[in-house]
Amino acid sequence: MYYVYAIKNAQRDKIYIGQTKNLEKRLKRHNRQLPSKTKSYTYKNAGEWELFYKETLPTRKGALKREKELKSYRGREYIKKLLKGP
Repeated sequence: MYYVYAIKNAQRDKIYIGQTKNLEKRLKRHNRQLPSKTKSYTYKNAGEWELFYKETLPTRKGALKREKELKSYRGREYIKKLLKGP
């Protein structure tokens, strides 16, 4: 199983959308609990990254496609609506 997820950094008012096979490990990398790339978006925008949205997909191909959809203009609008709530 693969995950498409969105995390937020409330301190810096930032959102990150990604995909992974191991969500728990990936979140630890975003929060610097495990080594990560020093040039990555979440590394440069240090702070507490918290998961607020995830989808489970059976294939990596499907996860990559969905990640691309969420990173589009309409996808980002959908994510922002989720953050605002009802």
